[in-house]
Amino acid sequence: MNNTRTVLSGILAATAFCVTACGSAGGPDPATTDDTPGSATTACEYTVSRAAAKDVALPPSEPEGGTVSMTLETSAGEIPVSLDGDRAPCTVNAISHLARVGYYDDTICHRITTSGIYVLQCGDPTGTGTGGPGFTYADEYPVGSGESPTYAAGVLAMANAGPGTNGSQFFMNYDDSPLPPSYTMFGTVEPEGMKVLAEIAGKGAVGGAADGAPAEEVRISHVRMN
Repeated sequence: MNNTRTVLSGILAATAFCVTACGSAGGPDPATTDDTPGSATTACEYTVSRAAAKDVALPPSEPEGGTVSMTLETSAGEIPVSLDGDRAPCTVNAISHLARVGYYDDTICHRITTSGIYVLQCGDPTGTGTGGPGFTYADEYPVGSGESPTYAAGVLAMANAGPGTNGSQFFMNYDDSPLPPSYTMFGTVEPEGMKVLAEIAGKGAVGGAADGAPAEEVRISHVRMN
C-alpha cells in the first residue's frame, strides 16, 4: 500500500476516496499493555517511525484519561472540540501533547472532501498530507471492537495509512460519512465549531473538486487548551 494515502473502500461504487496518511504503513504497529481498545488504564507505547515534519518529543506513556477540551484557532474561525480520553486514551494523550508543544501552530487543513465522505483533514505541518510527528501508535475505538458506529457529523477521528499508523493527522466530519470502523474516534466538534465547518464546507474544494485543498485556505494559528 502506498504509504501516503489509505483507501476508504466501499464509499462509492466506482470511486475510492482516501484519507491521507499520517504515518508509514510499513512500520511496526505500536502495542499496549491492555488488550481492550480504548481502556482508560492503558499504558501507551509510541514507536519512532520516520523523520518528523516538526521536531517533537514523544508523548508521556501514561495517559490522564477524562475529557480534554481545546480550541482550534483557525483563519475561518474558532473550532472548539472535546476529546474523549476514556474511550481513546493514547490518541488523546498524543494529540494533547502535540497541541501543547505547538506542533499544530501555523499549519493548514490540507484536504476537504465534498462527495461520498464529508471531512476536513488537518494536522500535517508540511501541508502535503504526507507529514507526521515521527512516531506512530495503536488504533483505538472503534477499531477491533467489533462495532461499526457511524462517523457522524461532529465526530473527530484519526487519519491513518493502515493499522497502527496513527500520528498527527486527523479529520473532522462536517456531515455523516459512511466509513468502515478503521479510524480511531477520539472526540467531537462542539456546536460552535460545526458552524465554522459548515462555512468551510460551503466553499468547497479548489476548482470545485470532490476531494482537494479547501477553496479558501484554512490555517490553524494555534491550538488553545481550555
